[in-house]
Amino acid sequence: MSIVLAHVPNALGETALRFAINEASVHHTKLVVVNSSRGGALGDPHLASQEQLDELRDLATQAGVEVEVEQPIRNEDPDFEVIDAATRHDAIMIVLAVRRRSTVGKLVMGSTAQRILMEADIPVVAVKPAVPRPTRH
Repeated sequence: MSIVLAHVPNALGETALRFAINEASVHHTKLVVVNSSRGGALGDPHLASQEQLDELRDLATQAGVEVEVEQPIRNEDPDFEVIDAATRHDAIMIVLAVRRRSTVGKLVMGSTAQRILMEADIPVVAVKPAVPRPTRH
């Protein structure tokens, strides 16, 4: 069993990573981090550097979580890579980060997150960063 994280090396990805590490710890499962390049492009900003991957591994290891990182560059879309990893690693859930969108953006989502949500046959947890709530006076 495992938990699969669709990882993007940015602030949103960091939020999802911390959530996924916590879930892997609670469920006593391995964390499989999938960081896939869109279409196999090595210059893709979604592709984490070796330093970023090492930091990710250290964070999971410090939390007592076994971690495996996959960084496939096979000209496949990230949604395919994540779902494939979930199948291969007998995942109990997929964790991914989502950003806030406008009403029109929600209507025409067309994103990797939406495809994973629609195609996965296991629970998918969409993590978004906390937004400070306005204080009432």
